[in-house]
Amino acid sequence: MNAVLDELTWRGLIAHSTDLEAMAERMDQGPVSFYVGFDPTGPSLHIGHLIQLVTARRLQDAGHKPVLLVGGATGLIGDPKDTGERVMNSPEVVAGWVERLRDQARRFVSFEGENAATMVNNLDWTSQMNVVEFLRDIGKHFPVNRMLARDIVAKRLEAGISFTEFSYVLLQSMDYLQLHRLHGVDLQTGGSDQWGNITAGVDLIRRVTGDHVHALSTPLLTKADGTKFGKTEGGGIWIDPEMTSPYAFHQFFLNAEDAKVIEYLKVFSPRGREEIDELEALTASEPHRRAAQRALADDITDLVHGREEREAATQAAAALFGRAELDSLPESTLAHVAREVGGGALQGAELPTVAEALQRAGVVASRSAGRRAIEEGGAYLNNQKVTDTDAVLSEQDFLAGTWAVLRRGRRTIGLLQR
Repeated sequence: MNAVLDELTWRGLIAHSTDLEAMAERMDQGPVSFYVGFDPTGPSLHIGHLIQLVTARRLQDAGHKPVLLVGGATGLIGDPKDTGERVMNSPEVVAGWVERLRDQARRFVSFEGENAATMVNNLDWTSQMNVVEFLRDIGKHFPVNRMLARDIVAKRLEAGISFTEFSYVLLQSMDYLQLHRLHGVDLQTGGSDQWGNITAGVDLIRRVTGDHVHALSTPLLTKADGTKFGKTEGGGIWIDPEMTSPYAFHQFFLNAEDAKVIEYLKVFSPRGREEIDELEALTASEPHRRAAQRALADDITDLVHGREEREAATQAAAALFGRAELDSLPESTLAHVAREVGGGALQGAELPTVAEALQRAGVVASRSAGRRAIEEGGAYLNNQKVTDTDAVLSEQDFLAGTWAVLRRGRRTIGLLQR
């Protein structure tokens, strides 16, 4: 098999493909232009999108040319989902999200060199068509019986699906046709939940031009219990640092399950087979060291936020849990941490007792519980054990003049804001 396809297979990044042997033969003939699309249905890319971007990067590193599409047109509609009709966002909101996603996506591939990436917006060609042209040139190639047989449509028929969402597949298929014509794109990649849309585009190109093009999809990552990977109680894991801080981002991957961490490493990390095999063996023999989790968290945080932010995140975690100095943390990092671990704010000008501060920071349920924590030797203020049940916070206890870190035991932490 072609080297890059072999690499993607080993990394578990191929869930479906049209014809791997034919695709390998085409790649062996020379660089392939390929595309992957992102709909602006929110203000940021998330972990699911990142799988597509690292796959695009691997293909580009192998000499192939990426075309990144941000769907200014398809984002106005949204792909049908199981739970019901999407709420349509205004054109102004979608246009703003297009620009945000374009800025985020372009960081993961190179726009220089012989196989420089290209960024496109499907609104550029969709907005030029009138409805009659769309129905004649695109719609006539889509048998309704085949559209009704699609899994997502079949699931939605009983509850109801609008003609708008029903027709989404036509728009995405048209994207592949347009990019095939304009940029010589012969391969589309995407998540396995998009496989029906992707293969519809392959079929449209065959019907319209007679050309045979290719497609592959990546699997949807899951946790060990089968639930969707990349979701937390607070929502998704986002690329935007204002939506998911580098600290929370790093912590999320640091907490990856032993049963899944090697799978995630293969998908996201640039490390090669030998190093990942060593980490797999270490996870099996010494799981308490969490070597694979640390490698995963460091690698993916470096990729998304840069080494400096990753080092700040690891320094913050070490300081919060008493393994480094809290004084060295900048106020911005403390603010990010407070948003993730929780806390509270002072009420009035009077400084509270440590027992009261523990309660206000959410570390204990009541002041009396705070006093008990102090009596039992498990209460800490800025990593210093507190032994006096009547101790009162001072101005100097607020790091960067703003934050005090309260802790009970080893892992229950909250921040109090002045």
